This record gives sequence, structure tokens and C-alpha cells, in this order.
Amino acid sequence: MDSETSAQQWQEDILGPDYQALPLLVPAREHLRNGDRSASSISDTPGTPGTEAEVESPTFYRATLVRHRPLAGKPPASTPPTAKGSTDKARGAVLFIHGWSDYFFNTGLAEFFTSNGYEFYALDLHNHGRSLDSPALGGYVADLADYDAEILAAHAVITGEVDSSVVHSSVGMEDPAAPAPGGPHPLILMGHSTGGLIATLWAHHNPGRVSHLILNSPWLEIQGGAAIRRAATPLVQLAHLRPLMRMRVPERSFYWRGISREAYGEWDVDKKLRPPHSFPIRAGWMKAILAAQQEVAGGLKLPIPVLVLLSSRSMLGPVWSDQMMQADVVLDVRSLALRTLSLGNSVTLERIDGALHEVFLSRKPVRADGYARLARWLRGYVS
Repeated sequence: MDSETSAQQWQEDILGPDYQALPLLVPAREHLRNGDRSASSISDTPGTPGTEAEVESPTFYRATLVRHRPLAGKPPASTPPTAKGSTDKARGAVLFIHGWSDYFFNTGLAEFFTSNGYEFYALDLHNHGRSLDSPALGGYVADLADYDAEILAAHAVITGEVDSSVVHSSVGMEDPAAPAPGGPHPLILMGHSTGGLIATLWAHHNPGRVSHLILNSPWLEIQGGAAIRRAATPLVQLAHLRPLMRMRVPERSFYWRGISREAYGEWDVDKKLRPPHSFPIRAGWMKAILAAQQEVAGGLKLPIPVLVLLSSRSMLGPVWSDQMMQADVVLDVRSLALRTLSLGNSVTLERIDGALHEVFLSRKPVRADGYARLARWLRGYVS
């Protein structure tokens, strides 16, 4: 997979010596460099213009690729189920894309794949987590295609299409639709929540580069379904006038409470990299989400096997309840389950009792159930 001759370019990651990080510098899409001053003002008062501040449109985006390389002789911290026994030869590579306001920290997920013979990588998208350059614009994009170049850059490094020693100057400059030298090398693409929506469309727009798609509570549809999406779309159509206007939406920390060790969860979550209340929701970003969900609703006909993992129920109420530790408190899983029918002709849907919004951050018995189902799918479709 990625070139061992350039291993010196990888540096030890914040997760410890088993993990290495590689910065990826890719050019921003042209429409973000067109000098549109209306896209350079921030409103931080929900629903009103508020106080404006000029923000320079970027020329390049910085993403961060993380890989898991277990130290020789070191057993995994957990004992995840195997997909088909151990092997000395890698079955392939997995690239994980996190959700909105998030970053990669789930070491158990990495250990599951590497212990089953896969190479594991994760990508902190630009202006998220390890790649957070502008907290004021955390997570903002006007089009989900703004992430295409950095995913392509990660793909090129993982598959060896380009040496990691040159990623800062060349990866992402090419046309993402152009075939890779010698033909594209497919990998397993995995995404959570908004990252699942991003991964789905990237697989659709880059045929031949993805062999399998794994979606963990993917945000394929707005809460309430297609009718709500159609009603909401006109509300953000004027986003081109004030794309960075902060929208008036409830700000809750319920999901963070369910996963963080500082509250009721089991995971060390860095508040600087993953704020408890997430990033501000801005009009231009919401318009991009609705447009992407509309594309999925039109039917993608993905020619690859797809696995979708969801909680068995949602709890989207305004008041915290202990029962939220056994439900998705972010998305409407019923709408998501129905929308999976739009993905393709080979889609496996797994509903997991007691799962959180991120299935593999749920309590240990629940995530063990999720890993067992994932292992079963890998045996059937990959091994």
C-alpha cells in the first residue's frame, strides 16, 4: 500500500506510537478562490447578520491522514472478533472518514481492522480535528465536493499511486475523475454520519476507486425524511447572499455526553478537537448538505457492496435522559433506513439495539454486537 521508502514523512500521532499522522496539502476548489466577499463574512448571532469579520478564502486545504501500525509483538488493547482468522498478507486497506465536528480517535475500530488483516487509515478532513485551522469556520464548506481532493490525496498515498514524500506539492492537483496511473486501486471506504454522506458521494463520483462501502449512521436524509428536506430547501436558497450566517438551531451536547469519559461515555475525547456542542451551523453548509442528500435521494446505483449500520431507535428530545445512552440522539434512524434503498442493489442494513449515533462508541456489549455484524459482512463480501 503506502510507500515504505517514505516512512520518515509519517510522524507519531496524538493517539500514541501505534499511530502515525501525515499532513496532506491540497488546493481549494476554484469557487472558493473567486474573491466573493459575501462568502468571507461571519455572522455569529443565530438568525441575524450580527457582527461581521473578514475571513480570507483559502488557497489550499490541510487535511491529516492517520494510520494504525501496531508495534511488533504488542497485543491489541481489545479482542475484537475476527473476520476470517489471521493472515500475514493484508487483505486491503480501509479509509475511515469522521462525522461533523469530529475527528478520528476510535482506537478500537483501528484495532478491529488491523487484527483482521486490513491496513487501517483515517482522514481528519480540513478544518476538523487535527486539521482545524480556523475555529471560527470549523467544518464549513459550501459544497461537499470541497473534500474530494483530500480524499483523493489519501487514496493516492494509501494505494501507492504517489509517494507520501511529495503529497505536499502534488497530490490533489490532478483531476479526480482522471484514471490513476496503471488504473485505480480500490479500497474499502468507511464513513460516519456526515462523513458517511461524503464517502457515499465520493464513491459514486469516483467509480473504480472504492471496492466496498461501510456506512456508520450515515446522514443520508434530513430528520423527518424527504418531505422535511423539500420544505427546508427553500429556506437556505438565499445562502449565496450570506453563506456564513449562523442558523437558529438547537445546540445540545447530548452526543458528546454519551461518548466522552468526562460525562457518561468511555472515550477520551479532546474538547479542542471535538467541541461538546459541535461547530456552528451556517446557511451555506446546510445548503450543501441538502443538495447532497437530494443527490442520494435521486438514486446512486452504486455497483459495489454497501453495509449500513444504524441504531434501532432515535431519541431527539430536548431534555437529557439516561435512555439516550441506548439510542441515536443526532439523526432520525427511520429516515436513514428508508434512504438506504437509494444507494444501490447490494445493500446490507444492520439495526443494532442500544447503539449510539456512532455504533462503535456504544457501550461494550453493544459495540461487540456491531463488530460481530461487521465481521460477518466482511467474511461474506470481502474475504
